[in-house]
Amino acid sequence: MATPPRTLPATAGDPLAEAIELTRRLKLPHIRRALADLVPTAKAQRWDPAEVVRVLLAEEAAGRDRANLNTRRKRAAFPTGKTFGDWDETVSSIPRPTQDALKALEWVTRRENLCICGPSGTGKSHYSEALGQAAVEAGMAVMWFTIEDLGALVRRHRVDDSIARALTRITRADLIIVDDIGLLPVSPDAAEGFYRLVDAAYERRSLAVSSNLHPSGFDEIMPKTLATATVDRLLHHAHVVVTQGDSFRLTQATTGQGVKPFS
Repeated sequence: MATPPRTLPATAGDPLAEAIELTRRLKLPHIRRALADLVPTAKAQRWDPAEVVRVLLAEEAAGRDRANLNTRRKRAAFPTGKTFGDWDETVSSIPRPTQDALKALEWVTRRENLCICGPSGTGKSHYSEALGQAAVEAGMAVMWFTIEDLGALVRRHRVDDSIARALTRITRADLIIVDDIGLLPVSPDAAEGFYRLVDAAYERRSLAVSSNLHPSGFDEIMPKTLATATVDRLLHHAHVVVTQGDSFRLTQATTGQGVKPFS
């Protein structure tokens, strides 16, 4: 048998003002913002009380979803804000079925890796960031690094030998993206950081790596022993996508699309 609701004392003042104060106490900011407009509408249209409660709770849920999305996006530390909204899938050399399969993000839920490699300007970083943004919108936690960021991480935590704890925090993310490998020789600290990250994430989290070099050539930019151990773990459960063609940036520059023309 259901317990009857407790009888509440009548309000001594403005019910709306008291309701707003209660939302502060209960930390319901999105309901608080909706109350002032919703209550007069509900009175005028004679809403069922259950509908009023439903709408208010829906406002709070939607507001929390937006706040969580913004928090995940901020924590990801994406460099430019590129998304699939400004990605032209028709000009990419990545096969359309491959693009669609990667965008579905099932490979992330399976804790598989992705290696996108090819010449500079062929959309590797853009596509990687767009995948990261899509993962954030799907409710996943994402972190973005360049390989030199990993070197800085190693140097910062070497002082107190806390690199293992730092990697534990990083590998709580569902997807970890490492961008722009292969443009320059990798510093010893960056090579160590990259290996440590790949090892920590192995079969636990998904890594997405973009590189000018195929992973089989990483021994050209980092010590061979470390490169071999890194690539062995990275490619074991990985999809390898090779981009081709001319640089999008160079093509836009030579056709005058890289700038706004002078009037």
